[in-house]
Amino acid sequence: MKTLGISPEEKFVITTTSRKEITSDNFDETVKDGVTLYLLQSVDQLLLTATKERIEFLPHYDTLVKSGMYEYYASEGQNPLPFALAELIDNSLSATSRNTGIRKIQIKLHFDETQGKPAVAVIDNGRGMTSKQLNNWAVYRLSKFTRQGDFESDHSGYVRPVPVPRSLNSDISYFGVGGKQAVFFVGQSARMISKPADSQDVHELLLSKEDFEKKEKNKESIYSGFIRNRKPCDSVHITNDDERFLHCLISEEKEKVSFTAVVITGVQSEHIPYLKNYFHLWTRQLAHIYHYYIHGPKGNEKRTSKEVGPFNNIDIEISMFEKGKAPKIVNLREIQDDMQTLYINTATDSFEFKAHVEGDGVVEGIIRYHPFLYDRETYPDDPCFPSSMLTCCLSYKILQEQRVKIDREFSFWLKDCHEKYDKQIKFTLFKGIITRSDLPSKKQGPWATYSAIEWDGKIYKAGQMVKTIKTLPLFYGSIEKFFLYGNHDGEVYATGGEVQIAMEPRALYDETKIVPIAKLDRTFAEKAVKKYVEDEMARLPDRLSVTWPEGDELFPNEIRPAGTTIGALRIEILNKKGEAMQKLPGTGHGGSKKLLVELKVILHTSSGNKEIISHISQHGGKWPYWFKKMENIQKLGNYTLKLQVVLNESNADTYAGRPLPCKAIKFSVKGKQNINSYLYAKGGILNFSSGLSLQYEEITKGPNCIIRGVTAKGSVNSCQGKNFNLKVILPGFKEDSQILKIRLLPGPPHQLKVKPDSEFLVIENGTAFPFQVEVLDESDNITTQPKLVVHCKFLGAPNLPVYTVDCSSSGTSILSGPAIQVQNIKKDQTLKAKIEIPSCKDVAPVEKTIKLLPSSHVARLQIFSVEGQKAIQIKHQDEVNWIAGDVMHNLIFQMYDEGEREIHVTSTLAEKIKVNWTPEINKEHLLQGLLPDVQVPTSVKDMRYCQVSFQDDHVSLESAFTVRPLPDEPKHLKCELKGAKTVQMGQELQGEIVVIVTDQYGNQIQAFSPSSLSALGIAGIGLDSSQLKTTFQENTQSISVRGIKFIPGPPGNKDLCFTWREFSDFIRVQLVSGPPAKLLLIDWPELKEFVPVINGKELQHPLIVQLCDQWDNPAPVPLVKINIIKANNLKLTPSNQQYKTDERGRANLGLFSVYAPRGKHTMQVKAIHNRNTIEGPIIKLMILPDPEKPIRLNVKYDKDTLFLAGGTFTDFMITVISEDDSIIKNINPARITMKMWKHSNNGNRPPANAETFSCNKIKGNDKEDGCFYFRDKAIPHKVGTYCIQFGFMMDKALILNSEQIIIDVQPNQPMKLVPKIQPATPAVSNVHSVANRTLVKDLHLIITDDFNNQTGLDLVGTVIATIKGSNEEDTDTPLFIGKVRTLEFPFVKGSANITSLVLAENSPGKDSTEYFIKFELQLPDLSRTLESYSLPFMFSNDVKKQQQMLAFAKQKDELSQSIEMYRTVFETSKQLIDEMKCQVEVAKSKEAQLRNELKTNNIDIPTTQQVPHIEALLKRKILEQEELKKKPRRSCTLPNYTKSSGNILGKIAHLAQIEDDKAAMVISWHLASDMDCVVTLTTDAARRIYDETQGRQQVLPLDSIYKKNLPDWRRPLPHYRNGKLYFRPIGDPVFARDLLTFPDNIEHCETVFGMLLGDTIILDNLDAANHYRREVVKITHCPTLLTRDGDRIRSNGKFGGLQNKAPPMDKLRGMVFGAPVPKQCLVLGQQIDLLQQYRNALDKLNSLTKELNSELEYLQSPEMKKKKQELDEREKTLKLMEQHLLGVTPTRKGSDSLGHPTKVEMTDCPNPPKRMRREVTRQNRTVSKTNV
Repeated sequence: MKTLGISPEEKFVITTTSRKEITSDNFDETVKDGVTLYLLQSVDQLLLTATKERIEFLPHYDTLVKSGMYEYYASEGQNPLPFALAELIDNSLSATSRNTGIRKIQIKLHFDETQGKPAVAVIDNGRGMTSKQLNNWAVYRLSKFTRQGDFESDHSGYVRPVPVPRSLNSDISYFGVGGKQAVFFVGQSARMISKPADSQDVHELLLSKEDFEKKEKNKESIYSGFIRNRKPCDSVHITNDDERFLHCLISEEKEKVSFTAVVITGVQSEHIPYLKNYFHLWTRQLAHIYHYYIHGPKGNEKRTSKEVGPFNNIDIEISMFEKGKAPKIVNLREIQDDMQTLYINTATDSFEFKAHVEGDGVVEGIIRYHPFLYDRETYPDDPCFPSSMLTCCLSYKILQEQRVKIDREFSFWLKDCHEKYDKQIKFTLFKGIITRSDLPSKKQGPWATYSAIEWDGKIYKAGQMVKTIKTLPLFYGSIEKFFLYGNHDGEVYATGGEVQIAMEPRALYDETKIVPIAKLDRTFAEKAVKKYVEDEMARLPDRLSVTWPEGDELFPNEIRPAGTTIGALRIEILNKKGEAMQKLPGTGHGGSKKLLVELKVILHTSSGNKEIISHISQHGGKWPYWFKKMENIQKLGNYTLKLQVVLNESNADTYAGRPLPCKAIKFSVKGKQNINSYLYAKGGILNFSSGLSLQYEEITKGPNCIIRGVTAKGSVNSCQGKNFNLKVILPGFKEDSQILKIRLLPGPPHQLKVKPDSEFLVIENGTAFPFQVEVLDESDNITTQPKLVVHCKFLGAPNLPVYTVDCSSSGTSILSGPAIQVQNIKKDQTLKAKIEIPSCKDVAPVEKTIKLLPSSHVARLQIFSVEGQKAIQIKHQDEVNWIAGDVMHNLIFQMYDEGEREIHVTSTLAEKIKVNWTPEINKEHLLQGLLPDVQVPTSVKDMRYCQVSFQDDHVSLESAFTVRPLPDEPKHLKCELKGAKTVQMGQELQGEIVVIVTDQYGNQIQAFSPSSLSALGIAGIGLDSSQLKTTFQENTQSISVRGIKFIPGPPGNKDLCFTWREFSDFIRVQLVSGPPAKLLLIDWPELKEFVPVINGKELQHPLIVQLCDQWDNPAPVPLVKINIIKANNLKLTPSNQQYKTDERGRANLGLFSVYAPRGKHTMQVKAIHNRNTIEGPIIKLMILPDPEKPIRLNVKYDKDTLFLAGGTFTDFMITVISEDDSIIKNINPARITMKMWKHSNNGNRPPANAETFSCNKIKGNDKEDGCFYFRDKAIPHKVGTYCIQFGFMMDKALILNSEQIIIDVQPNQPMKLVPKIQPATPAVSNVHSVANRTLVKDLHLIITDDFNNQTGLDLVGTVIATIKGSNEEDTDTPLFIGKVRTLEFPFVKGSANITSLVLAENSPGKDSTEYFIKFELQLPDLSRTLESYSLPFMFSNDVKKQQQMLAFAKQKDELSQSIEMYRTVFETSKQLIDEMKCQVEVAKSKEAQLRNELKTNNIDIPTTQQVPHIEALLKRKILEQEELKKKPRRSCTLPNYTKSSGNILGKIAHLAQIEDDKAAMVISWHLASDMDCVVTLTTDAARRIYDETQGRQQVLPLDSIYKKNLPDWRRPLPHYRNGKLYFRPIGDPVFARDLLTFPDNIEHCETVFGMLLGDTIILDNLDAANHYRREVVKITHCPTLLTRDGDRIRSNGKFGGLQNKAPPMDKLRGMVFGAPVPKQCLVLGQQIDLLQQYRNALDKLNSLTKELNSELEYLQSPEMKKKKQELDEREKTLKLMEQHLLGVTPTRKGSDSLGHPTKVEMTDCPNPPKRMRREVTRQNRTVSKTNV
């Protein structure tokens, strides 16, 4: 201890590097040579610096023993790099196998040169390794099975994992070499970094090829090294720039409890391009390899929900980082195109199997079915795994050979898949069964015929036009019928068949073709086929083109002299396309027929038509059809020259029912005959120009010499005849001879010549014999004639063929036909052949004798089975019994010809021998007569049909037999479950288990007897054996087991073991929950407590119920109705929905919104199953009022005030009241409005033109937030009853209105005396008549205020009327009756009635002068004088002038009224324009202001296309803001307290936000004890929360805080003294409170956090904090200091220890301040707000400018100009009237005539809105001459 410097008082411990404490109990087994130990103060003490632990990792002896074994990964010809990475992933899977949560595995590829050289890191969150386990990892060939004894491993005490479906148990690392081999395959160096969960230290081991080579060179121990033990996040030992990326990787250790990281550097250069360029390829391969690990046993099926479970909690993420590029990150679970996913999602059905192998091994798997669809297989192809399908097939084949339980279920499944999914062609419209003679005899029937098929979604019917593909040539035609081989009846599916097509156009082909249905072109439209047929029809002959190249043209109906030459004819046959043709269009199916042109000249006589000329011309190839000129037409009469197209050989003039082209030219011959054409002599001589014998009967003498019966005989060499010159000589004439050209044709048939000439012929049976036949005339010329058909009949045996040949066109041909086949011929046989022409009885037949020999070809085939020295014949269709699974050896065959002669097998014959049980035949064995061995089926139910066939050009033979398998010796015990595989808990298994004994191939053997029941053993975990019943079934030789029941326990798979003698088998049944008996809530709070919920808000949790049995096991019963029982006053939305359980027995009723009165309520969930009610839990709800839901408006004002017209209203104060009777604050004042309108009896709804007011701004002395004021609002000018109503706009459609306030607007102060009705200007005279002197007959005077409202109804006084002139000095004024100047009238109750006011007779006054009657009111009770009323009148001295002045006054009044109306129009328009100009200027100013603000925010608006630009910019900015808001940011997951009233601010954790992560972490930890505290405004609210939570909830009322001690938020940091820097701090100090931002209630939050944080300061690290405190305490008190690294120095200076160290953020359990919205998001919000304001301002400016321009244009319109002109004219007229009619100038200044304007109705407010002024303007614009 002295050596180590440890005092006796100090406590210490000694531990291993794995922190295992050394005690006296474990000293001997732990402390050994070479073990590194720690001397620490405590076991969990952090290492102050890294330590090194020396290790040895000599290879294990298994290196030699198992060095030749096949390694874990094999590339199979592919790039092995993905398999090397898979080895490392396997290790991570093993390390994370015990994780209860997510098993996270990361592969990081670092290819960023700025961070170092290329590297690959594999990181997992597994259990990690201790230093000893890390040492063992380095030992080569140390497998998990040998890591025991002295070895400590992460697989210590290895036990094989529990079997998992599809082998998903990660049972890997078998040999212990995969990790090292994979690492050094990828790179040249590996750094292992690991930390176990219960260790404070991180262990690090470095293995590198460079280090090994260096040790070898220095002759040091190669297999030794050091393990570095260090604290987490310590990367000071990384000094190499090539590994700079490790600093970032090691810094991530802080957040991890346990982990292992394999960092590979020195990556092989050939791997880097592959990893970069084929990232998608090799990640897809890994997704394929680990498919069932990351997706579970069922694989990546398409399903909606993916809950975290035991299989899909594996998270394998691969990321690649390259310089200048965004990282590529992929999660293997997200890959959807790996091969396993394609296998699963393209399969239509699956067959699951399970097999028990010897020992305790179990093989499970699934066979998927990929159907054949139409013309392709649906099995997916993959270039990465070219051998995958073959491997699958081979594996399946091996499985078939190894497993012993495959029975007919698989066969039935496979057959069902074939029928259900291999849907290629559906045959419909069945017609019948036929036999097809066009096929070989063995394939002629039966054939089912159909009229339609359905193929690939299309229907093909008889008569439909189709086209073929893959035929030479392509066929076009219409469907006649469909053929399907087999004896079918009705509709049926099949994978193929044949179709009979009638070739189109039939005029060309007239034939049918039969092709496979698969050769129909499904892509070719029927319209295209019809178009092709029409084009083909256009190729047929259509017309003749006739020309006369040598002249002498014959014209229709021409009359020609006898002997006139008809010129040579050139003929062309044209089709519809105008193309010349010489033969029918080629069909490509047997050649085309030549076309000939026949010329006939027909003479029409009385006795009939006679052909005098007939020629046939054929096309010359290089020249067209040609006929020579004709000179011998001399007989008088009518003729027709006919040109007809005919077919070669048959001379038919029709083809396919259509006439061939024809042309006829009619003409006539008249005039003298040519004398040279006749013989005028008594006799003559006839001879030919060549040697022919010539005879004639007689010559008639006379004027006309006629030679009768001329006959010529001789050789013509051709059936077409030969041209001769016939010379007629008449001696005695000057011209004694004339030569005629004739053509001599062969004569009629006379004899038949047959070759060979021999009378006795020899042929072999089964062959055809050709005869060369020639038809000769009597001169031995080959002759022809129509219907010249030669027959050959064979006699001497039945069913012999008949040969026929048509010699009509050539006279000679080969006579042949089918082979002569005589059945069962064993020896020579003689036949007769008779050859004759049936149509020519005069021609003698020819007979031949034929000797028929037996055929030497193969005629019979026999099969033998050789057993020992005995050969047993196996006859055709025999059944052979053989042991199942055995092989039939020694099968031989023999072949014989018709003469029963054995045929020696040659190589040629051997190639024609086929067998159906194997595709490969040993040719050498066939030459020896040996057949291949036959593999007997392993199942007795599978009979093997074996067929041996021989086929050549002569015969098709076959011999077949059936092999029936027999059971082998007993080998296995097989158990089969009849019925469902599930058993409900507490109930017996429905159905029985049948136990049988089978051979090695699963064939049942009759081995049981009644005594076997006692030897049968049944066992299983949890099996209740009390109800077991076993029965021997004699008819099936099996044992039936019933009564399977299990003791109640956890549901799951239960294995039952059946044993009999030495045999055993397992049956797995699924124990499921019992019948539903309970209904439980999922993820619901404690049911005993009331759940608080605000009225109208959603519940905090969705209502999810689960059916359970009586043992609380989930009962997966679907479609069970779920009901909610509640009181009527409790309403839930959504409502009126039916809920039923899903397949899991679970029903998600959703998230309800609750509406109910305040208080406690309950509801219960119930289920109805099989007419029984299942009671569910009772849910208790505490309904709280919604403090944010407005329900009414509270209006306060002085109700005692009077509302005088034209005055201002008293102040109105408005508050919005919520459900809890509190005032709602933070409301936008723009949402509060005041409306006023004239009260009416039609209803209380405000009219559309109701006047609207906005609230005023808040003044300094106003009440608290939430009050809105309406001040100085104008009272209407007109008296009456008005309605006032205040509204709060809750949303765009819903407005909350206050109660209507009814007010009475009263008249204002009396201001003037006015007449109730304005009288006309009177005109009087001073004559005797009273009527002429009457000034006023009835005048009613009242008092009004400034707004013409009658007032002063309670006033009493006197009205004094006085006549005055225009000048005050004028004393000569008229007098009232009685010669007085003034009169008085009483004024009572606000009015005075003056019934008669008359001038005195002969009253003084100036003639033709205007005077005034001035009415003045004297009121004793009123201190001020009211404005008087003056009435002008016209005075004259005589009656005549009085009448003129009266008319003048009337005109003047009307003219003055019209002038006033015009002036009103122009004045109103001017006022409107001035106001609009003012508004435009204001809008321009606002637009310019906003534009400048946008420029300040770096947003420029173009001068053109502003609105589209703003809209696009707004859209882009809003999208950017939404994207920023969607980005994940730190949030507080602590549930906030429900704000049941406005006096609750919320929990402290939710009141503030902090942007910096480190500051948020340390401040949240510092306030950890207060984060859950609820802050209220009042103590009453705090007390209410305390009572509701039974005192469990912390509360803080703000009204209980002593605010004088709160810190000043503007106070500088303590290192400032008097505004100067006292010392220069380090670590960026700042008040913690200044890092807080408050989304709401800023003033209250400053109070709360000022009290909680005080002057707490935050700095970078502990050193900076200690420096700061050391300097601050020199001048003042230092507050608590926090560091961004998580340290705390209390205000008393204490620091250190766990209580002063903040844990990682994930340890705070969500009790952390959230992060505010990014600043960029706020900037975007300001920009969006500015843009919206600018858009609105721009719209307003454009609208106002448009209205102003419209108004200015209207002022300049012709209508307004006309009105201005009319106003000027009226003003001039008025002046002229005053001057000329009265002879005086106007006595008043200005326009005296306009001194009494008409009464104008005032609007209801002193400042009418612009809308009302515009209405007035519109009304005034309607002034017309009629108004004037």
